[in-house]
Amino acid sequence: MNKAVFLDRDGVINEVLSDRVKFVNKPADLYLLEGVGDAVRLLNEHGYDVFVVTNQGGIALGYMKEQQLHEVHKKMLREIETHGGTIKEIAYCSHAPKAGCACRKPEPKMITDLANKYDINLEVSYMIGDRDVDITAGKRAGVKTILVGEEDVPEADYHFPHLLDAAKWIAEQSI
Repeated sequence: MNKAVFLDRDGVINEVLSDRVKFVNKPADLYLLEGVGDAVRLLNEHGYDVFVVTNQGGIALGYMKEQQLHEVHKKMLREIETHGGTIKEIAYCSHAPKAGCACRKPEPKMITDLANKYDINLEVSYMIGDRDVDITAGKRAGVKTILVGEEDVPEADYHFPHLLDAAKWIAEQSI
């Protein structure tokens, strides 16, 4: 079985609600947070498959088309790859926030579907997010959870200021 790190996108990988961008609805809106490419590379180097699991309700709400989301993700992957990092797959929920679907975080379906597809051992894997829905999804999936950023989510197993700090800690644990 493989080990993995599941990453939320907005607020973990890229800026959102910042001075430069409110929401990421087109490639020009995507700005990687500092250290993200290096963090993904470090996780890959320590044997972790890295996945993105992201709620993208803006599609159902009409703020963007699904093709625009794919273009945003292509740009994100290219930028991470310039640092030597690889995202194995991106899973997203395009349903509206109140749709009640099984794939929208805090539900764990995106994580568990990827785990089944790629033979991931959830007990040695992590979910990294910046909000309570990310942490809840990780808990429900059976992975260790890491909160990044300034929000306070006491249920998180670990808390770090940025993704790179979390990746360095995970790398130390895998030695």
